[in-house]
Amino acid sequence: MKRILLIAATALAACGTTKQAGLKTGPWQAQLTRQDGGQIIFNFDVADSAGAPVIYVTNAGERMKVDEVKVEGDSVFIRMPFFDSEFKAAVYLNGSLQGKWIRHLADKDVDIDFYAQPGKSERFAVSKPATRNVTGRWPTWFYDAPGKDSSFAIGEFVQSGSQVTGTFLTPSGDYRYLQGVVDGDTLKLSTFDGSHAYLFTALVENDSTLSNGTFLAGITAKQQFSARKDSSARLQDATTLNTVKEPGATLDFKFPDLSGKPVSIKDERFKNKAVIVQISGSWCPNCMDETAYLSDWYKKNKDRGVEIVMLTYERTTDFEKSKKAAEGFARKFDVTYPVLITGVTPSDPEKTEKTLPQLTGLKGFPTTIYLDRSGKVVEVHTGFNGPGTGEHYEEYKKEFNALMDRLLQ
Repeated sequence: MKRILLIAATALAACGTTKQAGLKTGPWQAQLTRQDGGQIIFNFDVADSAGAPVIYVTNAGERMKVDEVKVEGDSVFIRMPFFDSEFKAAVYLNGSLQGKWIRHLADKDVDIDFYAQPGKSERFAVSKPATRNVTGRWPTWFYDAPGKDSSFAIGEFVQSGSQVTGTFLTPSGDYRYLQGVVDGDTLKLSTFDGSHAYLFTALVENDSTLSNGTFLAGITAKQQFSARKDSSARLQDATTLNTVKEPGATLDFKFPDLSGKPVSIKDERFKNKAVIVQISGSWCPNCMDETAYLSDWYKKNKDRGVEIVMLTYERTTDFEKSKKAAEGFARKFDVTYPVLITGVTPSDPEKTEKTLPQLTGLKGFPTTIYLDRSGKVVEVHTGFNGPGTGEHYEEYKKEFNALMDRLLQ
């Protein structure tokens, strides 16, 4: 922190700043500048709430409220509501911000240069009218280098004029809300939510081919990608990626809740009830979307004979640190069902064996396990299609409610 504040102070001395407090209300354009020169662009709005600034990070149809904003003289401190990241910046005479975006990882902090300009609502400048339209479904292959192992996703985009919104669907969830443009023959899409900081660029060769794709993720990650439009493309069935080893198996786990009290799936509160076991983590954006939905659904349906229990896999094995992260996550979504700390990290190669050995293997976060009233596993669903996926989110809700109606009969 001292180093960051020293950088800010040096910048202030060199460029001059004002000591007046406050952020300019209205739209802002922000950018994260990587060491490789890549710039991840996103937008936010600043509003006044009873004399205090509130920020709304905007990505396509999402407005993420950020209310932990502190202005001290010519410095601004912004803590994101999820994923343990924050901004520390200096305020310049023209109202702009310059500083760092800091991610607090399990064993270290990492940061990237941050700059934001008020009064600018556009995400990407458009220098030429779009020569192609990318609306449609795009099977996409991501790879570190040509000939290397690739991962598969499906891009879904909607274009109006030069403006584009959409997402990428993967077997473990979606890339949430992407927003951008087609500038001439170049596709540009980005998003930022406090965890995801993504930039996608590609050449739109024709109405069915994307080439020379570059995917910048966060502070250092980088991949290439290519895509071909195909309306019939499908991902693997999310219920086949991870299953129980034996049909009709039951689960047997016990972990401490946020107060440290051991909670077991064999406890009385779960007996003779349909149970949803939510595999989650406070670091996981798709888990955030799933928790928002399940928390609300549980309040409306808990009297029908259903329980939900969340198992969290945090980035550290330290209980107190995991508890702090999970508590903030649960509080933001007003979670009223048990939240348990597994004490196992998502990167642990033996996480399944240590926590849920009845399963063939956890392939992604979130994963949702459905138990009938006798405690038997009837379905294991990997991933979550959140509200950024449009019709897929609506399809998920329809299928989820149909499954729960069957389990609660």
